[in-house]
Amino acid sequence: MILYHGSFLEVAKPDLVHSRHNVDFGRGFYVTPLYEQAVKWCGKFKRRGKDGIISRYEYDESREVELKVMKFDSYSEEWLDFILNCRSGKDLTNYDIIIGGVANDKVFNTVELFFDGLIDKKEAIKRLFYEKPNQQICLRTEKALTLLRYEGSEKI
Repeated sequence: MILYHGSFLEVAKPDLVHSRHNVDFGRGFYVTPLYEQAVKWCGKFKRRGKDGIISRYEYDESREVELKVMKFDSYSEEWLDFILNCRSGKDLTNYDIIIGGVANDKVFNTVELFFDGLIDKKEAIKRLFYEKPNQQICLRTEKALTLLRYEGSEKI
């Protein structure tokens, strides 16, 4: 399967050193099978006057059996709880790979409303649901990164 990473630079050798804390699925290298999703990820860099670069990888799905993988097939309470834990720095899980939907751009407002008790989980999930199909894959360990083989990049 081909996966994409959107950034402001080419990432020929993905690592975990440059990953951010407190994002949807925690610290890791994020990719997507959806080219348009990677283009969207580049948008924030382009708005800041930087280049948008999409790096492309071949992903060896057959090796996922060697790793601890969490897959969220839909937006659910379990998905929301996981994102809330990761974004608040409370994730203590040891997954190598996490696969699931992207929380939309309003996630901070929605999470704040939930934490303040102004909306319940069902309403939070409804608000976080993305209108367009999307998927993110977070590779959280060095072993998970070995499933990627760099194929090239392009400036958009």
